[in-house]
Amino acid sequence: MNAYKVLFIILISVFITGLNSVFAQEEEEQIRYYQMEPLDDSLFIKIQEALFIDPPDPKAEIIVDVRDANNQTISIKGALYPLLAISPELRARVITYPFKLNLEEDINYGSVFTRVIQKIRISKVAQPPTKLQISPTMGYVNPFFQLQGGERLGLSLKQDVGLSLGIGTPYSGALETNMMEVNFHILGVKAGIFSHIDAMIEAVKSQNHNNLIVSEGFQITYVIPFGNFFEFGYFKATARIGQDRRRRYLETSEETTVLNPDSTVKYQARIIDNQQSFLNWEFRYPVSILASTRGKFYVAQYLDEWHFGFSLREASLAGSTFDLSFDGMPGSKYREPQYNINILVQKIMEGWGFSAFSIGPSASLSRLDSGSFGFTKIFVNLRFKIGTSF
Repeated sequence: MNAYKVLFIILISVFITGLNSVFAQEEEEQIRYYQMEPLDDSLFIKIQEALFIDPPDPKAEIIVDVRDANNQTISIKGALYPLLAISPELRARVITYPFKLNLEEDINYGSVFTRVIQKIRISKVAQPPTKLQISPTMGYVNPFFQLQGGERLGLSLKQDVGLSLGIGTPYSGALETNMMEVNFHILGVKAGIFSHIDAMIEAVKSQNHNNLIVSEGFQITYVIPFGNFFEFGYFKATARIGQDRRRRYLETSEETTVLNPDSTVKYQARIIDNQQSFLNWEFRYPVSILASTRGKFYVAQYLDEWHFGFSLREASLAGSTFDLSFDGMPGSKYREPQYNINILVQKIMEGWGFSAFSIGPSASLSRLDSGSFGFTKIFVNLRFKIGTSF
């Protein structure tokens, strides 16, 4: 119960913070030294093209200094340029850019709690999704590859014909499953195969009783052709896991099986093999929150387990760019309820890695082998950006 209370307090705090940020809108004084928040990809690209920066980065760090009328500058990822190097039209858009982080502001001991709240503006919190996000045939196109779980990397070969691949299930957390998949897409249909990478579940030897272990098989899904909001499909495991490997998967030394004092099974990882089949579906609503380049809220049933949650890619807030996702599995006939959280921070490297690479913690909360509720997995997750955002 203590863990549930902590989660409840956190959610209430976030909600109150959001309300404060909405109603605490103050008139901004003229800002002469500021960082441009990366909320307008087209403007950021035009600025860099005007300065012959190739390739342009839509989430680059851009700092403008117009304090000295005789020496006005613009800095892009640490490289300094005269503001006069860009056209008058672009200069006007830079100077009147609405989302600025004031670099002259006073910092005090309370700023650690208030600075981010003061920078939030309700006009940028929610925006319409992109055209590709709402396309029933092109919605799979996705330049982000997450090492564990999350949306699949989607590559378009020609128009609505393409490939996707991913490690883990779309809803799994770090080190939770050995599944990997490769799919072919055409006209809203996804057909593919899945297999296993056992190293993904053998990396740790504790709290593995909520793992999901698969053999090999195929899946086929279809997005109804009225927008990218409802997908349903069929999933079947065609291969049988041998008894020796099954015993290895479920050994108590692997903590995939937890026993009661009388040697009966208390918790055990779930295995999917031997012709098991499932009807899956997902209802989702694509969004762009905090200027994220890709995001959605969803409710789904996957492998006979319920899921709900959201994901944001390249969200921008107070000068930071990050990915944030949450998946809740509130009920399952096979496993304990589980809640996965991923936070991946961008802009930690130089050069091309400035926007191409994100790293951060991935955590799972569920029932511990002792019976209490807590963190079953905490691990590092990675996300790579292959190509441009839409």
